[in-house]
Amino acid sequence: MLIFTIIIVELILLVHSSPAVNLSDDAEVVPDEAISYINSVQDLWEASKDWIGQTSLHEAKHLAQTEIGPHNFPEYNWGSLLNNIKSPQSFDSRDQWPKCVHKIMDQDHCGSCWAFGASESLSDRLCIASNGTISTILSPQYLLNCDTSDSGCHGGFLTYAWNFILKSGLPSISCLSYKAKKETCSNLCDDSTDMIKYYIKSVHSYSGIQSIQASIMANGPVEVDFSVYQDFYSYKRGIYKHTWGNRVGGHAVKMIGWGVKGEEKYWICANSWGKHWGMKGYFFIGFGQCGIDGSAVAGIPNL
Repeated sequence: MLIFTIIIVELILLVHSSPAVNLSDDAEVVPDEAISYINSVQDLWEASKDWIGQTSLHEAKHLAQTEIGPHNFPEYNWGSLLNNIKSPQSFDSRDQWPKCVHKIMDQDHCGSCWAFGASESLSDRLCIASNGTISTILSPQYLLNCDTSDSGCHGGFLTYAWNFILKSGLPSISCLSYKAKKETCSNLCDDSTDMIKYYIKSVHSYSGIQSIQASIMANGPVEVDFSVYQDFYSYKRGIYKHTWGNRVGGHAVKMIGWGVKGEEKYWICANSWGKHWGMKGYFFIGFGQCGIDGSAVAGIPNL
């Protein structure tokens, strides 16, 4: 009987044992056995190979090149107001401002998430601040081309990106379209006409859950950065919590709200990997996961 029990326990451990991680650049970022493992040991989120296919670890690294670090901006001073703000259990900018949360974008094979998170969140805030009269989508390409403090498709830092926007503004994407590569900096649009640029009057950090929530409710989406692990690439639906794999790099996204399912609280974010990834480009991620709610950054549009 004892031998039988030991065999059963060993079989259970074998079935649920974490697959080994292959760190070679040509290895699959999430192999089949990892997908099976992720889906067998938890039920908060579902992993799938629908989007990643045979994507290698080397290819995956290109999509996560944001430098994670302190955001060197003044912390927004809520004063005593923050103590009086009672955040609802759920809030979704898509419901609050349905005409101002713009479409899911695709950074392609370029480590430009830092530029997308900034330009996308500011695009939404510009629309919200103007009561929907300015529905312009701003150009991440201008950051790639002209923000010399960052490294184009080889990564960037939120502090540098937002400092650049504060000083130089951003044109629309219809003026300067996305090329998924760094080009020569110019103040002319693709059609050689002069750029019309949009500016911010200030930029702030928002540290901690309550401050981030208050900022989103007051002015719209924010940009956040977080650590990306191998399993994140396989996300299909549900509330993501790191389950398998090593850290691949840093990633930046637009955060648009939050929610709760049972006892699980989560953030709602828009990724920049196209609408075929995750939940039509969006994902839920648990509070406190991968450093996502340590600090957010956002600008106040100058209308």
